[in-house]
Amino acid sequence: MPKRKKVALLIESSRAYGRGLLRGVAGYLHAHPDWSVYLQSRSPEDPPPPWLEGWDGHGIIARVESRTLEQAIRRTGLPVIDVRGAFDLEMPLVETNEHSTCRLAFEHLQSRGFRNLAFCGFEGANYSERRLRYFRELASAPGFSFESYESPAPGQGGGELMLSSREQLAMLSANSLTRWLHELPKPVGLFACNDVCGQQVLNACREAGLAVPEQIAVLGVDNDTVHCELSEPPLSSIQLNAERIGCVAASLLDNLMERGLKPSAKTFIDAVQVVVRHSTDIVAVDDPVVARAVRFIRQNASDAIGVGDVVQAVGVSRRQLERRFQHHLQRTPNDEIQRVRLRRIKELLTGTELSLSEIAAKVGFDHPEYLSTVFKKAVGVTPIAFRRQQKA
Repeated sequence: MPKRKKVALLIESSRAYGRGLLRGVAGYLHAHPDWSVYLQSRSPEDPPPPWLEGWDGHGIIARVESRTLEQAIRRTGLPVIDVRGAFDLEMPLVETNEHSTCRLAFEHLQSRGFRNLAFCGFEGANYSERRLRYFRELASAPGFSFESYESPAPGQGGGELMLSSREQLAMLSANSLTRWLHELPKPVGLFACNDVCGQQVLNACREAGLAVPEQIAVLGVDNDTVHCELSEPPLSSIQLNAERIGCVAASLLDNLMERGLKPSAKTFIDAVQVVVRHSTDIVAVDDPVVARAVRFIRQNASDAIGVGDVVQAVGVSRRQLERRFQHHLQRTPNDEIQRVRLRRIKELLTGTELSLSEIAAKVGFDHPEYLSTVFKKAVGVTPIAFRRQQKA
């Protein structure tokens, strides 16, 4: 029997991105099942595992988050692929193409009609600094304004100040973030450096009474469904191609171990797409009446409201409201009511096990049969068929 290659995966499993990397490595192993994988649960702050010292392995794939981990890896003398890029190391790197990340962010917010753009990140975090730099370049196009904010990182921690530490420090400086958000020109499309930062921005908006997405639309990075779905409102996010990065890293390491082929110093993988949720699900308008009407609809659509209720809430005539909606949104107030209700139905179908009758009651339909008729006309399939498709 040929000798199996022993490979250590020093990748955190506590976050969606790290788990995506591990899934990518697993996908590679399905076609190349000659590895023995050494893996244990990790967070970004964990020190090198004790067993690494003197380990008789053949290769390592690692998220090198600290100089301590880098030194421990170098002492093994083994081939290594870095999938973090926190430092400028003399070892092959496979990472996200941050230009593609920022391009997706810019195009998404631009397509929503935002001309005031902003960035929020963590000072000293290299991925945040790169995203700020590239996004600022895009936002410097004619017709756009740009503001940025970075939560301060005290001291000279540099790369050794771990991700969760930066995130905790950002929470402690929430008051300065709130002041900055108040001062931004509205409406504004805000790009957060990751989903944790995006969730912090949404919390600050809620505390400050700033409407999301009507006044501030917020977009994160990583598409970590736990953070995104627990945010209020749910956070739109850019899905990175972590699985592809993990697969490519595994292939490069295999070449190093098997044939001694040295890969390119750096390999970059493009981000995939924007996963749209409530936090950017809007078209930016500078008409305060339309903005108030849209906000009222989003807050009350599940209570079986009609256009008359919207008219009463914003204090203009029905004809004037419909004219303004057509001018700014190219749809009627009733279209917007039905669109918001339909989105809520989809959320309940995919995110809960509620029956159709229970869902109908929650979104303002007297009868589940009528809900089913409306849903099928709009989506093309029945609610039950839609739920089965989403689960599949």
